[in-house]
Amino acid sequence: MEAPNKEAMLSLAEKAVDKALRSGASEAEAYVYVGEGTNIGIERGQVTKSSKVIDNGIGVRVILDKRIGFAYTNIMEEASAAEVVSKALCAAKANKPDPEWHELPGTGAYSQVEKTYDPRIPELKPEALMKDALLMLEAAINVDKRVLPVEGGIGAAYAATAVYNSNGVSCFDKGTVAECSVATIAKDGNNVTPVCFEFSGERLYAVNPAWVGKEAAKVALSALQNKKVETKNGKLIISQFALQELLYYTFFNALKADSVQREQSPLKGKKGEIVASEKVTFLDHGLLEGGLRSAVFDAEGVPHQKTTIIEKGILRDFLYDNYTARKENRESTGNASRSGYMSTPAIEVTNFCVQPGNCTPDQMISEVDDGLLVYYLQGAHSSNPVNGDFSVVATPAWQIRHGEIVHSTRGVMLSGNVFELLKNIIGIANNCRQVGQLVAPWVEVENVRVIGHV
Repeated sequence: MEAPNKEAMLSLAEKAVDKALRSGASEAEAYVYVGEGTNIGIERGQVTKSSKVIDNGIGVRVILDKRIGFAYTNIMEEASAAEVVSKALCAAKANKPDPEWHELPGTGAYSQVEKTYDPRIPELKPEALMKDALLMLEAAINVDKRVLPVEGGIGAAYAATAVYNSNGVSCFDKGTVAECSVATIAKDGNNVTPVCFEFSGERLYAVNPAWVGKEAAKVALSALQNKKVETKNGKLIISQFALQELLYYTFFNALKADSVQREQSPLKGKKGEIVASEKVTFLDHGLLEGGLRSAVFDAEGVPHQKTTIIEKGILRDFLYDNYTARKENRESTGNASRSGYMSTPAIEVTNFCVQPGNCTPDQMISEVDDGLLVYYLQGAHSSNPVNGDFSVVATPAWQIRHGEIVHSTRGVMLSGNVFELLKNIIGIANNCRQVGQLVAPWVEVENVRVIGHV
């Protein structure tokens, strides 16, 4: 890998914006992305492939009398950028004016974010990743001969972005990430467990492949002996994996200002009201040290920040990009996101932090007389993003009786509404970790519909 060149990226962005203004645009913005990653794949207990992905490009957004145009290219040359500007202007001329458009963001005060770039990662060789992949496999297999790693991998990547616009924004940031994961099953005779998963993701090259392999194997083994559970309303202890799935497809969407403005959020009009248990405090923290979604600025060059969403159960704010913020005559919360240089900005969560409690996971389990420990979910993607209803399969989950985990379960369904679930949180542990966009500990919830496997 080669480290990104700040000066070259900003220069290309500046030339594109200048070209747009000279060609008649009233405003212009250029977004330049440079990224490269190496991945080692695992299938059926063996390392099967090594791949490298390189993705560079520039996206240009122009405004012409409130008409917006966008175009992009993956050719990082001045002539290609100029051609993209022409295409964006053509697109703007073909579009209708947007009466809600105000202007691109202006300059802001940027804060530093710590532990998001490791200079070792651009220098990594595939051999180093291969060694760690084999270490992860060995750790899983050595736990028990009944365990089979079915898929997974390890990878490392860097990415750099530069944003330049006609309102004075000129910024550059770079970051790295390393990640390893493995999915396992355990088999004993005709008894085969569901797939169990573990991972380690860091912005620095500090992943722990041996721990990942060992933990994934241990979870699979614990799922071998399973029994049915009865259908009833009960208590759940929800892991970070399961909580991320639930919130991503329902609650996160309700926090986005565009959903609120379109009247598609159940939280519309509820600022200052109780919307969750008083134990709940949620933050969106774009500057979290070492956060997987941390960066100096968002996809429009707006400084990242820490935004309080819910404070002790009370709704305090929503998440904004520049467009939705201008509609309400307020500042963006720095939550514009892109899926690369090929897209225009959209609102997205950064690091969604659940304020931890004081009890350990063991203490939380010890206080449950009858309930389930839910690690993973299937089917959360089919949840209703407008009203928050969900019907998912917990596979596997573990039965808790009299403060102890007694056996695993299979085929248990959970149904309910995510907004009611947040009101029914009765405990929050202290074992925070980041899974995707979520930074959270285990949470304990009561009165969730549990449908036993028939």
